[in-house]
Amino acid sequence: MHFSIPDTQELNEGNGSTFIGYNIHINGVFHCTVRYKQLHNLNEQLKKEFGNDSIPPFPPKKLLPLTASQLEERRALLEKYIQTLGQDSKLVSSELIIGFLLSAQQETTCERKQEVNLDVYTMNNYHIPVRVSTFDRTEQTVTEIEKGWVIASREVKSQLTNLQVSLAKREYIELAQKLKYYGFVQFMPCYCDYPKPQTKVLIAVGDQELSLRIIGPGHMVKEGNFKVTRMRCWRITATHNKQEIAANSRSSSSSGLELSFEYLMSKDKLQWITISSEQAILISVCLQSLVDELLMKKNGMRKKPPSVIKGSWSYMKRDGSSHLISIDDVDLENKEDLQEPKFQESFSIKKLQEKFSSVSFKSGREFIENHAFEGIGDDDL
Repeated sequence: MHFSIPDTQELNEGNGSTFIGYNIHINGVFHCTVRYKQLHNLNEQLKKEFGNDSIPPFPPKKLLPLTASQLEERRALLEKYIQTLGQDSKLVSSELIIGFLLSAQQETTCERKQEVNLDVYTMNNYHIPVRVSTFDRTEQTVTEIEKGWVIASREVKSQLTNLQVSLAKREYIELAQKLKYYGFVQFMPCYCDYPKPQTKVLIAVGDQELSLRIIGPGHMVKEGNFKVTRMRCWRITATHNKQEIAANSRSSSSSGLELSFEYLMSKDKLQWITISSEQAILISVCLQSLVDELLMKKNGMRKKPPSVIKGSWSYMKRDGSSHLISIDDVDLENKEDLQEPKFQESFSIKKLQEKFSSVSFKSGREFIENHAFEGIGDDDL
């Protein structure tokens, strides 16, 4: 789960005074708006629940009103704070954080949560009853299509628009699932040395592959797909004073990170491909997740039911009042769901960052081995 706070907004408190709201996005989609004191209250509860050593530093309070530069500094620090929380699988999957995000979404949209029953039938007519919340959203698919992250022709877009207008949500999703890049994780524009140095590209990861789309003048001119099973290994390195990158991309030069992977182009040809992106670590995490999934499916590995923390927490509203967040509110403790084993998710961004804690990567020789790597035989050529 990737968090960001790209911007803020000034909101009216109702009594004539105003306050700054921080817009939290999850995986690139707007989720909620919260105040500094709400995040501060969350931080205090996290420290009580998990201990000070497990929680990242929180931006300090200020006695005087913030200047424009101080406000921007606080926004950046809060963004770093929630991103660090999101990198710890134990914290981000806790009922406290999930309950906070759910309550914040509810307060932002001014909606009241309702539970409804949904009957799902598989192709062999097997009936699966599902109880869902009215806060379960499908807007992300719509947003990805509108942004061009999921590719659709003009004709298909017209069909999707008609389905959206007629509120045919199931038909909309069924059609969207057939489109290219549906379900992929999309990344910001960056630079790659393939097929030639300093090629501006769009990266997407999903469906057991890394997709690379070359950005031409006004449109995509070429596409390359790299199967994760043919990546022998990859590594993250830090770059310093790369004038070529600085001349072409401010975002790339400020990040100073490169993801390189060794790819099996043909039976006897391995080639290194390098991507320069400030999201290099996140791309690496996504690749590792694909590898983990492949290995788990291959080995039939299963996960123990998640443990449930007994207790309750409070959610501070914008006006300073509070209500309890309990396990019942979070709706994750469904006993039947907890009894069902699920695929294991053993990898986390935090583990990766600990492995490359220096970020300078002095040797530049630390590799992440791909245990799902498959060679190419004569029948594959």
